[in-house]
Amino acid sequence: MLLEMADIRTFNVVILGIGFLFIFTAFTTCGNIEQTVVKSLSNDTFTGSGYHSLGIIYGVFSFCNLLAPTIIAIIGPQFTMFFSGILYSGYIAVFISPSTWSFYFTSVLIGIGAAMLWTAQGHFLVENSDAATINRNTGMFWALLQCSMLFGNLYVYFDWKGKTEITEGDRRTMFVALLVISVLGTLSFLVLRKTGQQEEQLSEEEGQSLLSARTIYKQRANCAVKEAKSEFKTILQLFGSKTILLLSSCMAYSGLELSFYSGVYGTCIGATTHFGDAAKGLIGLSGIVVGIGEIVGGGLFGLVLKNNRFRRTSVVFLGMVVHFVAFYLIFLNIPDDTPVVFTTSSQHKPYLTPSVSIALLCSFLLGLGDSCFNTQLYSILGRVYVEQSAPAFAIFKFIQSVFAALAFFYGGYLLLTWQLLIMVILGFTGTLCFFVVERMHNATADLHEY
Repeated sequence: MLLEMADIRTFNVVILGIGFLFIFTAFTTCGNIEQTVVKSLSNDTFTGSGYHSLGIIYGVFSFCNLLAPTIIAIIGPQFTMFFSGILYSGYIAVFISPSTWSFYFTSVLIGIGAAMLWTAQGHFLVENSDAATINRNTGMFWALLQCSMLFGNLYVYFDWKGKTEITEGDRRTMFVALLVISVLGTLSFLVLRKTGQQEEQLSEEEGQSLLSARTIYKQRANCAVKEAKSEFKTILQLFGSKTILLLSSCMAYSGLELSFYSGVYGTCIGATTHFGDAAKGLIGLSGIVVGIGEIVGGGLFGLVLKNNRFRRTSVVFLGMVVHFVAFYLIFLNIPDDTPVVFTTSSQHKPYLTPSVSIALLCSFLLGLGDSCFNTQLYSILGRVYVEQSAPAFAIFKFIQSVFAALAFFYGGYLLLTWQLLIMVILGFTGTLCFFVVERMHNATADLHEY
């Protein structure tokens, strides 16, 4: 019986990872190319911006994190993820025949869906894990999720290689394929099976004095609202704590660089005139290399190395150095006006002759550095807030998403040099504050004082 339950839980984790692999193969690829696609539209009535859309998504996502637990408590994580997947697929479908109103409307919807999807994912993963399997299950899920950066971008590379403009046919073919992939990921959530513990809980509810389904859901909703109020109070308390205030700069930096590598940098490569016919295809190749950097960093710093106190500070410092090297090389290698040009090609000349090798090296460094910061932020929050992990991670995602949204909004207006300078300043500040928190953590044996 125990072996059968373990098999069901492993099956659920694998299907969960595959579902996210498919959905984020579509969404990550879309985010990487959408500003380039928008600039290539021949439709004069379309006035949307890919940067603004991504900014709306992350902005709505950040605030909806506070409401997602209530919805999940009422309808359950499985159907929450299925419903969220439908919203993701709707956003992808808009690009087949884009209009400004549907573009921004689905940006709001996918922001809501993202909050529900990620909160439900965490809940479902914990439900299907125990103390002995949580690390293995998290590792499996992380590996499958990060592979989403490879396949869609590989398709972009081969399909767009040698094209200077993205035609209507190219766009429709691309997004029909991404829509099919997203729908497959959404449908996979229906295959998830209930564990023995969930079935037992369901049986108890069905036998409660012949209560109607409406009454049971009402009880769940009331309980969920009470829990949401309690968690919101905890979040407000943690917001004022010294540790969160110090780590907020590091969390904010993770949001800025997330927006840069997932949307801005690919657009910059695609707008670099010197890359010629290869420029559009290189957007996909850059996304693949970013994904490789994420996988290497996540495996090395999240799974292989033990997260002791010394290594946390070392990994964060390495992440800062890696990112600063990437920023300097991007400053030298990529034209300054590539994020803001209204046509598809840049006009400014960089300090060096643009090199594909250097551009892809920077993609790898961006992914590697991102994994350094994220794995160690998860590590220190998990260590310091053992009994308040959910509110602490909610704050992390909130701050990260707010600054990612902010970066996407200014991404289409600021020259590349200014965007890099902002990240350098906040990255240095965030790393310094991380070191301070680590020293505080080393100086006391009582983690709850944070």
